[in-house]
Amino acid sequence: MNRWLTEAVPRGRVAAFRTLIYLFVAADLVIFTPWVRTRVSVPGDLYQPLLIGRLLPLPTPTETLVTVIFWALLLLALLAATGRAPRLLGWAVCALYLEWMIIAMSYGKVDHDRFGLLVALAVLPTAGRARHGDTTRTEAGGWALRVTQIAVICTYFLAAFAKLRFGGLDWLTGSVLARAIIRRGTDLADLIAQVPHLLIVAQFGIVAFELLSPVVFLLPPRWRLAMVGFFYSFHAVTIATITISFAPHLAATTSFLPLERVRPVVWARRLIGRGPSGAATTDAPQPRPAAVDPAPADQDPVAAGAERTLDDQAPVVGRPAGP
Repeated sequence: MNRWLTEAVPRGRVAAFRTLIYLFVAADLVIFTPWVRTRVSVPGDLYQPLLIGRLLPLPTPTETLVTVIFWALLLLALLAATGRAPRLLGWAVCALYLEWMIIAMSYGKVDHDRFGLLVALAVLPTAGRARHGDTTRTEAGGWALRVTQIAVICTYFLAAFAKLRFGGLDWLTGSVLARAIIRRGTDLADLIAQVPHLLIVAQFGIVAFELLSPVVFLLPPRWRLAMVGFFYSFHAVTIATITISFAPHLAATTSFLPLERVRPVVWARRLIGRGPSGAATTDAPQPRPAAVDPAPADQDPVAAGAERTLDDQAPVVGRPAGP
């Protein structure tokens, strides 16, 4: 079990995953959860902190507090994405983002798609230093990725458990997807809803998929990547039909991928480097062939050729010079 939990991975994979996660945190602040800043206009009496917010305890959000967290987290996340000071910046980003999520989820709605991302932020500082493209293996980095993977799969499995716990078998045979399509469905969802019994079949399929998601750990690497690809396709269909985004969860799911093979900076440098060199090769003037001195006018060409020795003959194309 310990060997599986700490299976060594290339440091380049850890570096790529770290950069992706911290860049997503910065994007999350300005794209996915900028609405958290509007919570300061809500009366403080409506703030009901999560259990962790009651245990610490954390202060009731104010405009100053939320503004400071926003700008500090944005700056530190961008710095952490460079890989510098991984422990110091990592722990700072983890603490600030946790507080950001407590503020966001303490007004009556808790999103379960951020569990894997929060776990990733908590374990990345323990992975130590890692550079992009480094092929040396690290058990500490392997442990950080493995724990994130477990959190991703727990999100699926526990979601199915919650469906059956609170909805029972009625969740499978009811009108859950139909209500979701009525509330926030797309034109594609309307077409799917017209197929008889397809939504019921989809509900059975969703629960089966979530319950069987731990199988990903038992598959060989190639099939494991195929199953992770199915995870992404599932969420692509979810976005295309009922417009529910699991972006934080999808960012954490990249812990399954061989991210060390994705080197956009190296690719860009190669692309830039090939441009001038290719142009130089194409535009450079071709050297002229050496001129052959003609035989003197008073000498017979046949006689001149007869006087040459075999060693002086030019080779035939594809054959060596000489006899």
